[in-house]
Amino acid sequence: MSDEAEVIAVQDHDVDEIDWKTALKIGCFQVLAIIPGTSRSGATIIGGMLAGCSRTAAAEFTFFLAIPIMFGWGLVKCIKFVAAGIAMTSTEILVLAVGIITAFAMSVVAIKFLMGYIKKNDFTAFGWYRIVVGVLVLGYFVFESMGMLP
Repeated sequence: MSDEAEVIAVQDHDVDEIDWKTALKIGCFQVLAIIPGTSRSGATIIGGMLAGCSRTAAAEFTFFLAIPIMFGWGLVKCIKFVAAGIAMTSTEILVLAVGIITAFAMSVVAIKFLMGYIKKNDFTAFGWYRIVVGVLVLGYFVFESMGMLP
């Protein structure tokens, strides 16, 4: 499917050229991530390419699309935490803040690396990775259900 999307992806070569209609199409592909085992970023990148974006623009838009999702998820977790009546000490708040800042810094590094990789390579390695891991997981559960694993 990635090869088909690569052929279609000729319209938008920069993330700044993505209009609201294309963004809505990409967002619709994001809904596929509700299916267990489906990669949100993979679904939105393929969706962006099928909507006419270049591989680089689709990947960059996917990373931008993750920001409100992660913020919203964090906010919901905080609200549930407060609603449960659980309080944090100042040390715990400091540890949480350091963790958030560290996670953000490492995500920027990872995104820069992945964007550089995507500009030069296709998604074949990611596809094979998902297939191999999927086969290993299925094999594990098959052997476990047969009682062949401890």
